[in-house]
Amino acid sequence: MWLDDAARPAVHGLKYGALPRIAADLAAAMLAMRPATDGPSVLIPIPLAKKRLRERGYNQSEMLARALARQWRIPVLVDVLVRTRETPTQTALTPDTRLANVAGAFSPRHRRGVGLPCGTLVLVDDVFTTGATLAEAARALEQAGATKVRGVTFARAAIPDFT
Repeated sequence: MWLDDAARPAVHGLKYGALPRIAADLAAAMLAMRPATDGPSVLIPIPLAKKRLRERGYNQSEMLARALARQWRIPVLVDVLVRTRETPTQTALTPDTRLANVAGAFSPRHRRGVGLPCGTLVLVDDVFTTGATLAEAARALEQAGATKVRGVTFARAAIPDFT
Protein backbone atom coordinates (compact mmCIF):
# COMPACT_ATOMS: atom_id res chain seq x y z
CA MET A 1 0.00 0.00 0.00
CA TRP A 2 1.32 3.44 -0.87
CA LEU A 3 1.53 6.01 1.91
CA ASP A 4 -1.09 8.23 0.30
CA ASP A 5 -3.81 10.53 1.62
CA ALA A 6 -5.83 7.50 2.74
CA ALA A 7 -3.00 5.66 4.57
CA ARG A 8 -1.05 8.62 5.97
CA PRO A 9 -3.53 9.46 8.79
CA ALA A 10 -3.46 5.87 10.04
CA VAL A 11 0.35 5.76 10.11
CA HIS A 12 0.57 9.18 11.76
CA GLY A 13 -2.04 8.11 14.32
CA LEU A 14 0.04 5.07 15.19
CA LYS A 15 3.40 6.82 15.12
CA TYR A 16 2.71 10.31 16.44
CA GLY A 17 -0.91 10.40 17.63
CA ALA A 18 -0.62 8.15 20.68
CA LEU A 19 -2.98 5.63 19.07
CA PRO A 20 -1.21 2.26 19.42
CA ARG A 21 -4.56 0.46 19.15
CA ILE A 22 -4.74 1.41 15.45
CA ALA A 23 -2.01 -1.19 14.83
CA ALA A 24 -4.72 -3.88 14.74
CA ASP A 25 -6.40 -2.13 11.80
CA LEU A 26 -3.11 -1.77 9.96
CA ALA A 27 -2.30 -5.44 10.57
CA ALA A 28 -5.73 -6.47 9.25
CA ALA A 29 -4.93 -4.62 6.02
CA MET A 30 -1.62 -6.53 5.86
CA LEU A 31 -3.12 -10.01 6.23
CA ALA A 32 -2.11 -11.13 2.72
CA MET A 33 1.39 -9.62 2.98
CA ARG A 34 2.87 -12.42 5.07
CA PRO A 35 6.28 -13.21 3.56
CA ALA A 36 6.68 -16.70 2.20
CA THR A 37 8.93 -18.86 4.35
CA ASP A 38 9.99 -22.48 4.14
CA GLY A 39 9.92 -23.08 7.87
CA PRO A 40 9.34 -21.38 11.20
CA SER A 41 9.44 -17.62 11.36
CA VAL A 42 9.37 -14.88 13.97
CA LEU A 43 8.52 -11.20 13.79
CA ILE A 44 11.12 -8.70 14.96
CA PRO A 45 10.07 -5.06 15.30
CA ILE A 46 12.53 -2.32 14.41
CA PRO A 47 13.63 -0.98 17.81
CA LEU A 48 13.34 2.66 18.82
CA ALA A 49 16.05 4.56 20.61
CA LYS A 50 15.44 4.95 24.35
CA LYS A 51 14.73 8.69 24.12
CA ARG A 52 12.14 8.30 21.35
CA LEU A 53 10.56 5.36 23.18
CA ARG A 54 10.20 7.52 26.31
CA GLU A 55 8.68 10.35 24.26
CA ARG A 56 6.10 8.13 22.52
CA GLY A 57 5.49 5.70 25.33
CA TYR A 58 5.53 2.76 22.94
CA ASN A 59 7.27 1.48 19.82
CA GLN A 60 4.91 1.68 16.83
CA SER A 61 6.78 -1.13 15.05
CA GLU A 62 6.34 -3.35 18.09
CA MET A 63 2.62 -2.59 18.23
CA LEU A 64 2.33 -3.46 14.53
CA ALA A 65 4.40 -6.64 15.00
CA ARG A 66 2.22 -7.78 17.92
CA ALA A 67 -0.93 -7.19 15.87
CA LEU A 68 0.57 -9.10 12.93
CA ALA A 69 1.56 -11.95 15.27
CA ARG A 70 -2.09 -12.35 16.23
CA GLN A 71 -3.18 -12.28 12.56
CA TRP A 72 -0.47 -14.59 11.23
CA ARG A 73 -0.18 -16.78 14.34
CA ILE A 74 3.59 -16.49 14.61
CA PRO A 75 5.64 -15.21 17.56
CA VAL A 76 7.07 -11.75 17.98
CA LEU A 77 10.42 -11.22 19.70
CA VAL A 78 11.31 -7.74 20.89
CA ASP A 79 14.70 -8.48 22.44
CA VAL A 80 16.64 -9.61 19.36
CA LEU A 81 17.80 -6.20 18.10
CA VAL A 82 18.71 -3.02 19.95
CA ARG A 83 19.16 0.48 18.67
CA THR A 84 22.71 1.45 19.55
CA ARG A 85 22.34 5.19 19.18
CA GLU A 86 19.86 7.98 18.72
CA THR A 87 19.32 8.92 15.08
CA PRO A 88 17.57 11.98 13.71
CA THR A 89 14.18 11.33 12.16
CA GLN A 90 14.45 10.12 8.57
CA THR A 91 11.46 12.11 7.29
CA ALA A 92 13.36 15.08 5.82
CA LEU A 93 16.52 13.26 4.74
CA THR A 94 17.60 12.44 1.20
CA PRO A 95 18.07 8.77 0.24
CA ASP A 96 21.86 9.03 0.61
CA THR A 97 21.69 10.70 4.01
CA ARG A 98 19.12 8.15 5.19
CA LEU A 99 21.66 5.37 4.64
CA ALA A 100 24.35 7.28 6.51
CA ASN A 101 21.90 8.20 9.29
CA VAL A 102 21.15 4.59 10.22
CA ALA A 103 24.58 3.09 9.48
CA GLY A 104 25.59 1.12 12.56
CA ALA A 105 22.41 2.08 14.42
CA PHE A 106 21.40 -1.53 15.21
CA SER A 107 23.09 -4.36 16.99
CA PRO A 108 22.00 -7.87 17.93
CA ARG A 109 21.32 -8.21 21.64
CA HIS A 110 23.23 -11.49 21.80
CA ARG A 111 26.63 -12.48 20.47
CA ARG A 112 26.92 -14.35 17.20
CA GLY A 113 24.93 -17.57 17.11
CA VAL A 114 23.69 -17.29 20.70
CA GLY A 115 20.02 -16.54 21.37
CA LEU A 116 19.17 -15.90 17.73
CA PRO A 117 15.94 -17.67 16.76
CA CYS A 118 16.06 -20.26 14.00
CA GLY A 119 14.10 -19.92 10.79
CA THR A 120 13.09 -16.78 8.95
CA LEU A 121 13.36 -13.49 10.82
CA VAL A 122 10.75 -11.00 9.59
CA LEU A 123 11.58 -7.39 10.38
CA VAL A 124 8.51 -5.20 10.95
CA ASP A 125 8.35 -1.44 10.42
CA ASP A 126 5.56 1.00 9.70
CA VAL A 127 6.77 2.66 6.47
CA PHE A 128 9.30 1.74 3.78
CA THR A 129 10.81 4.75 2.04
CA THR A 130 14.32 3.94 0.82
CA GLY A 131 14.77 0.70 2.74
CA ALA A 132 17.72 2.08 4.70
CA THR A 133 16.31 1.15 8.12
CA LEU A 134 15.30 -2.38 7.14
CA ALA A 135 18.61 -2.95 5.33
CA GLU A 136 20.67 -1.84 8.31
CA ALA A 137 18.63 -3.92 10.76
CA ALA A 138 18.95 -6.94 8.44
CA ARG A 139 22.70 -6.39 8.23
CA ALA A 140 22.96 -6.50 12.03
CA LEU A 141 20.95 -9.74 12.16
CA GLU A 142 23.05 -11.32 9.42
CA GLN A 143 26.23 -10.38 11.29
CA ALA A 144 24.75 -12.22 14.27
CA GLY A 145 24.30 -15.35 12.17
CA ALA A 146 20.80 -15.01 10.71
CA THR A 147 20.51 -16.71 7.33
CA LYS A 148 16.99 -15.70 6.31
CA VAL A 149 15.80 -12.15 6.93
CA ARG A 150 12.70 -10.63 5.34
CA GLY A 151 10.96 -7.32 5.90
CA VAL A 152 7.36 -6.18 5.97
CA THR A 153 5.87 -2.71 6.32
CA PHE A 154 2.35 -1.32 6.29
CA ALA A 155 3.04 1.27 3.59
CA ARG A 156 5.52 2.35 0.98
CA ALA A 157 6.30 6.07 0.84
CA ALA A 158 7.09 7.85 -2.37
CA ILE A 159 10.60 9.25 -2.24
CA PRO A 160 10.46 13.04 -2.52
CA ASP A 161 12.22 14.68 -5.43
CA PHE A 162 15.28 16.36 -3.88
CA THR A 163 16.55 17.86 -7.15
